Amino acid sequence: MIRSLVKSAFQTGCLSVASEGLIGQVLANKGYQSADLDAVVTLYKALHSGQIEREARGDVTRSLVEYGQVYLRSMQPTAVPC
Repeated sequence: MIRSLVKSAFQTGCLSVASEGLIGQVLANKGYQSADLDAVVTLYKALHSGQIEREARGDVTRSLVEYGQVYLRSMQPTAVPC
């Protein structure tokens, strides 16, 4: 479900209030697949860069932002002690 919502946001250039709410619910209920999480990160980056606008006013769904930040940090290489 998340991937189709993200695809729609890229097609329209806008993340609707309804889509944002559904994504937040799916994340909160942990009803997603690993490919959905990749889509969430892509959406997070697009929202952050302004590539996609949000229909809603205020903060981006907390789950979306928190997941995007945690995932991006986990992707950064870590120093390996000698």
